[in-house]
Amino acid sequence: MKFQGKKLAVAIATALVTATVFSLPAYSSSHREAPNITSIPKVDASDFYMFNSYETGRDGYVTLIANYIPLQDAYGGPNYFAMDSRALYEIHIDNDGDAVEDITFQFRFSNTLTNGIGITLNIGGEDVAVPLKNIGGVSVDSNANLNFNEAYSVKMVTGDRRSRSGRSNVTSSTDGSRRFAKPYDYVGDKTFTNTAGYEAYANSFIHDVSIPGCAQPGKVFVGQRKDSFVVNLGKTFDLVNYVPIEGDSAPGAGDGAGFPGGITQNTANDDLEDKNITSIVMEIAKECLTGSGNGTVGGWTSSSMRQVTILNPRATFSLPKVVGGAWTQVSRLGSPLVNELVIGLTDKDRFNSSEPKNDGQFATYVTNPTLPSILNILFKDAVNSTLGLTGDAAIPDLAPTNFPRNDLVAAFLTGFSGVNQMSQVTASEMLRLNTGIPAVPAAEQSPFGIAGDDLAGYPNGRRPGDDVVDIALRVVMGVLCHPVPVAGTPTDLGLCTPADAAVGTVPFTDGAPIDASYFSETFPYLATPISGSAN
Repeated sequence: MKFQGKKLAVAIATALVTATVFSLPAYSSSHREAPNITSIPKVDASDFYMFNSYETGRDGYVTLIANYIPLQDAYGGPNYFAMDSRALYEIHIDNDGDAVEDITFQFRFSNTLTNGIGITLNIGGEDVAVPLKNIGGVSVDSNANLNFNEAYSVKMVTGDRRSRSGRSNVTSSTDGSRRFAKPYDYVGDKTFTNTAGYEAYANSFIHDVSIPGCAQPGKVFVGQRKDSFVVNLGKTFDLVNYVPIEGDSAPGAGDGAGFPGGITQNTANDDLEDKNITSIVMEIAKECLTGSGNGTVGGWTSSSMRQVTILNPRATFSLPKVVGGAWTQVSRLGSPLVNELVIGLTDKDRFNSSEPKNDGQFATYVTNPTLPSILNILFKDAVNSTLGLTGDAAIPDLAPTNFPRNDLVAAFLTGFSGVNQMSQVTASEMLRLNTGIPAVPAAEQSPFGIAGDDLAGYPNGRRPGDDVVDIALRVVMGVLCHPVPVAGTPTDLGLCTPADAAVGTVPFTDGAPIDASYFSETFPYLATPISGSAN
């Protein structure tokens, strides 16, 4: 006896209301996703985006966004959220499909005090250093009151990122400078008193740059933004203290109706609504990234630290510690949610330190995933009980039954043939983008990407407005085993069959909505950060 479609979804929703023992692993993109990275938040890569630019007039470009330092409280003074001057932040591009970087952009940061020792005030005849990072208003026109300054350099490396050859500087296309200023965090509206506000100030730090070997100029920006990820984080940790199916007031993608007892889409469900992030954003001409991978590129971001750290027992601003040894990778992110929803806890730190070319060691986590089985164990009996099904009539397994899970392999490791699969196929967790698929204007984008009949969206790259949590939940529960819309026509992907995924059409969700309207339609796309203090 088979139950599919709306009848089964209603049954599951009812069962979840009456049986509260339903849980999921916490899925917060890469915010604190592995045990080791929680101790070094400045190098924690939280989200990576790669998409064909959809700003008007920029259709020949690709935008890359790497977010770091998650869960920033805007009021987190007095030191706020500077990048680590002793770390290496990198964005990698594979343009031939071997899961090895062909182009790497390396970011190094410097943190300095004004005049070397900081701003001082004459107090009773003594010049005394002030304790704050700014002592007055800051604006586009003047940084005179700023006591702390951040800047960075960008190197482009061709080939092995650790090779001493193939290195060149990304420079300002205005004055040839190798150093770029970073805006001060949005500490509050009294500090940023100019009428144009913080966004005008931040935009003054968008730099036009010359990319080595590229005829077209690019752009770069590094600075604080509102956290671009949305997730119902607190209730998810609390054994998913909600029914994870779209409720009546929030129609599901493609089925036109919500389900009784399901969670309704509401920004109040986004626990990151009041959080900021620090973003590294680049825009580069497509032809300067592509190679022999049939116009498709793979991308990921990482951060590395020196192997050895010795704390200075007489720490100073410029020398709190001494670092040395080889660069050692501590964070990595390509496709979202892989390390969160797929990789086992025992291997999460190993995943962060590994490279895409070696992802074969994690293949079993994808081909034989544990998450669907956990869901089946936790609420299969509740669903059968609600339906009154026993014995041979009971639903045997809510989890997809196709092994190996070729649908997940395509989604997370190889890309889809004819969409974002490269000419050389190497299974790896890179985010893949077909630069030949035209960008879709913001107003026409589907937050469900390919599953929403929008080939320009996730998993063909990732745009800020793609709802990767809902997409990932539906993919792991078998939505790709059922026909998906392609140019308006239901299409069988041939990866598995509807019989393999009993709940594949159920619109699983965490109730935290997102779409392109949450973001700007111009570079650097991510929204203005939350103010630390309203005026």
